[in-house]
Amino acid sequence: MNLEDIIFIDNLPSIDLHGFDECYARVKINEFINDNKIMKNSIVAIIHGLGSGIIKKVTHDTLKKNKDVEDYRLFYNNTGVTIAKIKIDKK
Repeated sequence: MNLEDIIFIDNLPSIDLHGFDECYARVKINEFINDNKIMKNSIVAIIHGLGSGIIKKVTHDTLKKNKDVEDYRLFYNNTGVTIAKIKIDKK
């Protein structure tokens, strides 16, 4: 499944970063990606909100550097959410 095909995020695993500072958000995003890779969830939603854009920037920087993330983009229905595709081992 491609990220462009996602219409609803209600059934996706998600993490809400509202109220997190930059360092804590980075740690929780990486833990969330790792946990979902283990559970073989290939697409996840990260709710960072709109605000000043600091947590959105941290989210995108973290996803860009994470070797387990195949692709990510803002969810077109809500730019306060980023959806990410995780690389899943095929064993």
